[in-house]
Amino acid sequence: MISVGIDVSKEKSTVCILKPCGEIVKSPYEVTHTENHLLELTSLIKCFNEEVRVVMEATGTYHLPVLSFLKEHGIFVTIINPLVMKKYASIVLRKGKTDKLDAIKIASYGIDNWFHLVNYESSEDVYNELRLLGRQYSHYIKLRVESKLSLTSMLDHTMPGIKKMLQNRSDKPEKDKLNDFVEEYWHYDNIAVKSKEQFINSYKNWAKKKGYQQSEAKAIKIYDLAQQGIPTLSSNAPSTKMLVLEAVRVLREVDKTLALILSQMQELAKSLKEYAVVREMGGVGDIIAPRLIAEIGDIRRFHSGKALIAYAGIDAPPYQSGQFNGTRRRISKRGSATLRKTGFEIMKYLKINKPESNSVYLFILKKEAEGKASKVAKIAGLNKFLRIYYARIKEVYK
Repeated sequence: MISVGIDVSKEKSTVCILKPCGEIVKSPYEVTHTENHLLELTSLIKCFNEEVRVVMEATGTYHLPVLSFLKEHGIFVTIINPLVMKKYASIVLRKGKTDKLDAIKIASYGIDNWFHLVNYESSEDVYNELRLLGRQYSHYIKLRVESKLSLTSMLDHTMPGIKKMLQNRSDKPEKDKLNDFVEEYWHYDNIAVKSKEQFINSYKNWAKKKGYQQSEAKAIKIYDLAQQGIPTLSSNAPSTKMLVLEAVRVLREVDKTLALILSQMQELAKSLKEYAVVREMGGVGDIIAPRLIAEIGDIRRFHSGKALIAYAGIDAPPYQSGQFNGTRRRISKRGSATLRKTGFEIMKYLKINKPESNSVYLFILKKEAEGKASKVAKIAGLNKFLRIYYARIKEVYK
């Protein structure tokens, strides 16, 4: 048996080839991530008469070109969790960190754990694309939060108190009532110069045009607030209007991008067998469903519901020594933070909607009745939700 250890870095990798008992077949050397160099590596691997297994760490996106090239040529490749490799490397007394040493350690890991190595099976393209879209969606959500904070900071100077009057109730990311209103009235002076009747008519026309409720009572409250409010930036200052409208424009562009990514995710998710089942689960809507599928991916890569829970990082490893048996344990948080966040959103929706027939919601109430904190109860509910998810989606692919 021959172990090929590859220490992957950006645009190049270091390769070491070992046999059992530390016999070096080929000393560590560098290969670039180009077709010619990878083809030479592939030819070298295939020329051996013994069974060869390639071992490399998961490195985000850097290892993907090497992985895809080797798999296309039918080579056994296993991907190791970096934490596992770090713990394996920590057993030596004299520690060092170079690409050559890392390649040797990875190759040695392959020899020592030969019978536990699992051949990597690439997921379908739709899951990979969904995952990429999901991560970009999370990125733009963070940008939206920052853009929203920037806008509200400007409004504290030009229209203090207006944010509480125009809370957004829409689930659609591209529809924002505060943003639409500020685009029309960016300073209290624009409202105060009108009579009450003029502003009420103007507000109703704006609400009708934008698809919001034409509330006369809301218009009166906003008008009174504009009359009594004290802006700290003058509407006559040349930069005031520019700063407010630029904040609105940036937020609107981010909302458009979010809507575009979400529509693409929904289209891809609907092409999968499990979408209808996931969509029917309690707390899962049109927005959450594609995000949940994107983060979990192909359910067939998990051997059990426990493996899915561990992937989410909400498992609580046992702690026992001698007569002591730990009962107050924390979740590991060694897993997908995005999946934990998405799952926690589902639990919050269940608490808000209170579906009396939903087993996960009833389980959360049971845990709260036992004296568990609200957050702890939701995590317990998420644990149960993922077990149900695993069982139902597994049935789809049987």
